[in-house]
Amino acid sequence: MSRKEDFVKSIQEGYNPKGASIIMGAAMLDGQAITGSHVKIPLKTMNRHGLIAGATGTGKTKTLQIIAEQLSQHGVPSLLMDIKGDLSGIAAASEGHVKIDERHEMIGLDFKKRSSPTEILTISEQEGVRMRATVSEFGPVLLSRILDVTETQAGIISVVFKYCDDNKLPLLDLRDLKKVLQFATGAGKEEFQAEYGRISTSSTGAIMRKLVELEQQGAELFFGERSFEVKDLVRKDKNGLGYVNVIRLTDIQDRPKLFSTFMLSLLAEIYSTFPEQGDSDRPELVLFIDEAHLIFDNASKALLDQIESIVKLIRSKGIGLYFVTQNPTDIPEGVLSQLGLKVQHALRAFTAKDRKAIKLTAQNYPITEFYDTAEVLTSLGIGEAFISALDEKGRPSPLAATLLRAPESRMDVLTDRELDDLIADSELTDKYNESINRESAEEMLQEKMDKAHEDEIKEKAKKERAKTSSSSSSGRRSTRQNPIIKVLTSATFIRGVLGILGKAMK
Repeated sequence: MSRKEDFVKSIQEGYNPKGASIIMGAAMLDGQAITGSHVKIPLKTMNRHGLIAGATGTGKTKTLQIIAEQLSQHGVPSLLMDIKGDLSGIAAASEGHVKIDERHEMIGLDFKKRSSPTEILTISEQEGVRMRATVSEFGPVLLSRILDVTETQAGIISVVFKYCDDNKLPLLDLRDLKKVLQFATGAGKEEFQAEYGRISTSSTGAIMRKLVELEQQGAELFFGERSFEVKDLVRKDKNGLGYVNVIRLTDIQDRPKLFSTFMLSLLAEIYSTFPEQGDSDRPELVLFIDEAHLIFDNASKALLDQIESIVKLIRSKGIGLYFVTQNPTDIPEGVLSQLGLKVQHALRAFTAKDRKAIKLTAQNYPITEFYDTAEVLTSLGIGEAFISALDEKGRPSPLAATLLRAPESRMDVLTDRELDDLIADSELTDKYNESINRESAEEMLQEKMDKAHEDEIKEKAKKERAKTSSSSSSGRRSTRQNPIIKVLTSATFIRGVLGILGKAMK
């Protein structure tokens, strides 16, 4: 058997799932696609998480688009982080091109032009269905990890949440949380100290500064009501196609704190909401996190531990996580080890550091007799990638250099008019874009403080009136004439006395 025949056999055996699957493209040997040797990813393993990596311009975004639209065809919804602003085209059918036809002929796969049902979401000032969450939904533990506070400060945040629970004070946005912190060391100091112990003003000041930092990155737009219900991410259209939910994030690239806050809260909400389902024939939802280094670069150890924990546990909820980044080394080892599917586009070796990174990357893939992995990594073309997946029994599939299929949807963005029409036609726009500002902790505490101040003024006025009345009464008593003196000094009394004296003298 020739080397090519051995290769074809290994691909057919390694990528031949019995159940539903998505086709990524055709396997390549010595730089040439083997027509009909399709690299298939079982839907059953799509909740085992994955990585799409490669240098700028090698086709990572198109790979993400391919996977998302193929999932949609199988009725599996997805959530895409559109940080570069180039994913909205998935809502429109491809215009087609002669190069696409040539590529698909080499792959041995028919090309169909079609769009996917799409929702445009936002957490910033951009247009779209607005996604929000309340401070209460975060909870004290997650919020403390996001703010990266000390153990003492985390304890204070827990006390604040407990106080609000005990007193039925809704914590909806950051203004609410700041107001309670101010109350705890100001007007409500004695109340807090009696119930929960003394709270340090220096600690609350440090927490306030962390909150201001978060506000400066635009968090006030994210915290509040109405809270986004994660169940709305798993909708299907009337034809049974899964919705592709695209979150517009082009204006928060320089605000990693907000991005990581949003991502962690979303994952935590999904984990707490979705039921356990173990291994199933297909995932409930697949999330693609583009520019994943934005989460990990500035994350504290506590935050990294939280992310790693969620990645490990969320699989059992039928949720798949796919990280998109330039280099696998951008992903912490604890997370990288949990990823079942790896799609590795070309890496560029411009420096000694780059060459070292390429060698490390090559070691993350199965050993193969058909490729010098490190060498091929630098020679892959645009739209080509190394793929390593899991089969239906959870075993690693053979490493396959793959000529990837083209997206069936548009490989360009929607026009402004198309984008406006898509948002206007959404069933979710009316549900989530209504501004709600119900009474919460800030207003309730302010009302309580105002009433206490008013009662204090009334009590002070009452005391002043009592004091004035006492002084007035005292003054009147000092000028009142004694009755005996009054009689003795009366004119009648004096005339009588003089008359008696006159008679006596006679």
